[in-house]
Amino acid sequence: MIVAGIMSGTSADGIDVALVKISPRHTKGIVIPTGAGSRKRAGAAEEPANLHLTLLAHGAFPFPKPLRRAILAAMAGQSDASSTSTSELARLNWRLGIAYAEAVRATIASTKITPDLIGCHGQTIYHQGVPAPYAGRRIACTWQLGEPALIAGATGIPVVSNFRPADMAAGGQGAPLVPLLDYVLFAHPTRARVLQNIGGIGNLTAIPAAAPQEKVIAPEKIIAFDTGPGNMIIDALMQQLFSKLYDRNGRTAARGKILEPVLRSALKEKFFLEPPPKSAGREQFGAAYAQRFLAACRKHSKRPEDAIATATALTVESIADAVRRWVLPLTGNAPIDVIVSGGGARNATLLAQLRDHLSPLGCTVSTSDATGLPAEAKEAAAFALLAYQTWHRRPGNIPSATGATRPAILGSINYV
Repeated sequence: MIVAGIMSGTSADGIDVALVKISPRHTKGIVIPTGAGSRKRAGAAEEPANLHLTLLAHGAFPFPKPLRRAILAAMAGQSDASSTSTSELARLNWRLGIAYAEAVRATIASTKITPDLIGCHGQTIYHQGVPAPYAGRRIACTWQLGEPALIAGATGIPVVSNFRPADMAAGGQGAPLVPLLDYVLFAHPTRARVLQNIGGIGNLTAIPAAAPQEKVIAPEKIIAFDTGPGNMIIDALMQQLFSKLYDRNGRTAARGKILEPVLRSALKEKFFLEPPPKSAGREQFGAAYAQRFLAACRKHSKRPEDAIATATALTVESIADAVRRWVLPLTGNAPIDVIVSGGGARNATLLAQLRDHLSPLGCTVSTSDATGLPAEAKEAAAFALLAYQTWHRRPGNIPSATGATRPAILGSINYV
């Protein structure tokens, strides 16, 4: 089966589409959990299935400026309900559906490959993974926009969407959901693997090496969680201070000086000290946080490059601290490969600092490009795999990563 995965992340800079060929195999490989202990349904696999994944193509489609402004305005409404109206949110939902459909159709036209299924994560405009009081009850909630019926109608292909809620209904945080792909592609019998994505938010999957008597690591031994800001604060400050979307290759950060008092204070943020499972987004590290961070930087330096250098260091040190606190206790004496994906994999300054911090911990650092999976394609490929799982009535979450009490079949299907 060929599945198109669609991803647009918290940076809200555009859409990634990955065309992935997924097929079962019955040779040695990585076992995908089918949900032992969960209720069997018609069509569910009776035994765990081995899957082979091949990335056929990948395309990136920047959001038009008016659409990106609308997305960022909706995200800003997380703290100010009056900033985006209900009618605007409804229109944005449909406009994003059109954009996703256009991205898939453009990918089909350029590759001459028509997928059998589409998996669309949608654009997260609000995510609260931990229950909090609301209207007399404590609830967690999440909301991704991008009308799937429009995508299905425009492409003539079934669409799986709305992946997070089923995990949250099972007691999880609805994130991260990429660990299933990490498990399938990267689990290793003798080496521990840390898959670090650096998008708007940073998140990692830690996969210990298998015990000597095991062929592969059991999925319940995997942990995954958000490490904190990835490119989000860097991008916000670059746009405000330099009128640029991002720090290309980390050149601006390389010219700056890290403001240590600001960095040390920022690393005391409650989120960084909490144990996993945990998830983050613009709710924690969005525009309001970026402004507080910039104000703190300006108390120590008026050079804008120093603010960028300090924001970059915050991303690096929060990742390194997460590995030190939560990953090393799981990995024992096994060598650790840290494999970086997402836009941050293109930031040479960030990567160099990450190597400096992680090498003393016994880690090697590379990008997912070295494995044949382009850094920008990984999350889109993950939602192709999750859609495949849903289509075959198999769970897509890893409970040890999200905190769910059970495996869950994720998403809703829009048929043509």
